[in-house]
Amino acid sequence: SVALKADLELGGTDQKFNLLMGRHLQQEYGQEPQCILTMPLLEGLDGIDKMSKSKNNYIGITEEANSMFAKVLSISDTLMWRWFTLLSFKSLADIEALKKEVDGGRNPKDAKVMLAKEITTRFHSAAAADAAEQDFINRSKGGVPDEIPEVSLSGAPMGVAALLNAAGLVASNGEGNRLIDGGGVRIDSSVVSDKGLKLGAGAYVVQVGKRKFARVTLS
Repeated sequence: SVALKADLELGGTDQKFNLLMGRHLQQEYGQEPQCILTMPLLEGLDGIDKMSKSKNNYIGITEEANSMFAKVLSISDTLMWRWFTLLSFKSLADIEALKKEVDGGRNPKDAKVMLAKEITTRFHSAAAADAAEQDFINRSKGGVPDEIPEVSLSGAPMGVAALLNAAGLVASNGEGNRLIDGGGVRIDSSVVSDKGLKLGAGAYVVQVGKRKFARVTLS
């Protein structure tokens, strides 16, 4: 700030102290204190901490389209509106109108798909976004309910039993391995037979038994 004799400095809300310190140092050097403008932070996939690569709760702008689309769909319905406000090019009036439709009974997944396609289109293309949507639909076929829990996990590559445990589908890794031995675990509709299988980053529809499902985004 002093070296540039800055008139204005921008930063996230977490940088407020540093921005104000710049004003203080400018005064010490006889300069007019800069104005500061803070911007809200974007919560990551977990909906708690700010999006950060170090926290593994992020979507990289260079990620392939299918992964980007699936990760947006993995966020909670509550966080979705925050992302609409901070990331979408839709007007606030349009976002509010969409929210009223959801509050009135429209499936929130419809709105989330809109957001996923908008973001994927921005960093790839409309065609890639359409293809990513179709890929997600194909992954979800095979008797999977329309509404299943969505879970975001970090730590790829991850063993299947550990993933089941972390996603809350089994009580322990041992139980997960026993279910694999019994043919009771499916990933994207395919039966898992190898307990040593490790899953890389991506989105998966995981099924345990006949009734337990989760859409897991692993990063």
